[in-house]
Parts: sequence; structure tokens; C-alpha cells
Amino acid sequence: MKPYSKLIVYYFSGTGNSKNVATWLSKVAIEKNMNFEVYNISEFNNQPILSPSPDTLLTFVSPIHGFNYPTNVLKFILRFPKGKNNVLLLNTRGGLLAGKKIIPGVTGIAFYLSACILIIKSYSIKAMFPVNLPSNWTFIHPGLKLEAVTYMHIKNKERIRNFASKVFDGESNYSGMYEIFQDLIVAPVSILYFFIGRFFFTKTYLASRECTHCNICINNCPKKAIIKIANRPFWTFKCENCMKCIANCPQKAIQITHGLFTLYILIFYLFFINTFFFYFEMYIFEVENLLVKNIIKTGLCLSLFAAWYRLIHYLIRFTFFERIMSYTSLTKLRFWRRYKALKNI
Repeated sequence: MKPYSKLIVYYFSGTGNSKNVATWLSKVAIEKNMNFEVYNISEFNNQPILSPSPDTLLTFVSPIHGFNYPTNVLKFILRFPKGKNNVLLLNTRGGLLAGKKIIPGVTGIAFYLSACILIIKSYSIKAMFPVNLPSNWTFIHPGLKLEAVTYMHIKNKERIRNFASKVFDGESNYSGMYEIFQDLIVAPVSILYFFIGRFFFTKTYLASRECTHCNICINNCPKKAIIKIANRPFWTFKCENCMKCIANCPQKAIQITHGLFTLYILIFYLFFINTFFFYFEMYIFEVENLLVKNIIKTGLCLSLFAAWYRLIHYLIRFTFFERIMSYTSLTKLRFWRRYKALKNI
């Protein structure tokens, strides 16, 4: 007798890695004559989530953002109804390629936090499985070459097939827990990214003069985080930094403002913050607690960065400022490839 009658896969995907994993899992389900359903988490919004039947295997697939699942995935898991089902947790994390060796990314707290939430809801975790597909973090590095991307897709597709063939037959796989020590080391970074870092990265996207106002970025954003202000795309704090917009822009008009981001950090930390505390402590009161001082610094830095972003968004309507923005962005460089997962592989 088969342990599961049905497979339900919930996934969130920006550049397509997690969507591919969901598709690969479905293909194995077909081979095993399992009924299956695949749902895109970003399409649920606030719709009610139906409780699955007890013999259904639940699977959550998501990219890693800041060594954690993205906020919309965590919120989805938090509002998932209670149940007694077995659950598979998978992630797609930024892998790189050295020769023929795939260099794995880092999961961080994604598995442990999600597992705790689901266990409290009475689910049983049967797998924690990381998938090292090509890194899409265009802020840090250019996308990998097509040959490397193809190789990593083929290898991981086979890996998913082997994994799914076993867990669909009732086996467990906790290979993600083998990395618990490095995951705990980056846990503080996960927390800082969740509460602070992701908001900074949100305000590094701007559209250059190559933008044709096709609205693909606005219409396809899974979080509806891009709006139009002064007839230009404007990234709000709802952005998950999934890179879907920059990967799918047909004109490659969306740039990451490396130069202006660096300029802001230099101005803030070399000039503004020292002056602020000098006058603040002179006329109001002295801040002696280091933690309180750092919280004030971070709050000021993020608040003023939002204002800085609004100013730059206004100034790039002028050609001179728009060219400065574009040509101080690494994404403007010809070799700085954008990444998008392969289809039909």
C-alpha cells in the first residue's frame, strides 16, 4: 500500500529555481501514479487555505533570502491550518560552480524556524532538503554562464528525482540538518536581514532611461511591491528582493544602484551620524548605552535611506543624474549577467 495518496506542493519563486523544483517533484509523482497539486504561494494573498486530507504529503519549496525563508513564505506557513500530515521542507539556495563541483549555499534558520511552526501545528517533518541551484543575487555577483546554469539544473533535477522517489515511498531525509553548525553561525545575520537588511536592499532598485514602461515588472511582481510614481517604477518596502523584476525586464532597464548606495553609506557614517550625535547629546541628553545608540543609528540610517531613495527617484528624470545612476551600477556592465532559471529541462 502506498504511504501517500496525494502530493501537494506549495512554492514561492522569483527567478524560477523553486518553481523548477516544484515541477520536478510533480514529474516524480506522475511516475508513481500519485495525484498531485501545485500552488504558487504568492497567489494566495489572504485567501483561506483548505485543510488537506490526512493521507496527503505536503511540501513547501522556497528560495533562501538572507539565510531564511522570505517573509511571505513564513506568513503563509504561520497561517496554514493545523493538521497531522507529513511535511517535506525544501529550499533553493545560491549555489556556485567551480569546475564540475557545485559549491553549496547556506540555508540558515529557514528549516528550523518553519519546522518549529509546523510541529506546533501537529505536523510531522519528514524531510529537510536543500537544493543548490544557481545563485540569483545580482546585487553581489553577475549571473552564472549558461553552461554552468545548465549543468547545475541537470544535476539538481536528477538529485530531486532520487530524493522524491524515496520520500514518496515513505522514507525520511534530513540532509539539511548536516549543516546545523554553519546554519547557527549565520543565524544572527538571518535575524538582522529579516528586521533590517531586506529593507535596505529594497531601496536599491531603479529603472534607467531604457525603461519602455511595459509594466512587466509591476504586473509580475509576486508581492505587488512595485508601483508607479512620476511615471517610473518605484520599489516599496513590500519587496522581497526575489530578483524577478531584474531577471525579466526585456530591456535590462532595471539597475541596482551600487554607486549611489555606497555614496549614501559613506555620507551617513562618515559625516551625518557623528554630527547628529554631537548636537543631540549637547542639547538633549547623552546616549551612553551602546545597544540603544546602535538602534538609533540603524533607525536613522534606514529612515534617511528611504528619503534618499525618493530623492534619487525624482532626480533620475534628469539625464545627468540618470547617467550617474546607471554608470555607477555594476548591473550596467556588459558582463554582469542577469539570472533566470531554465525552463523545460
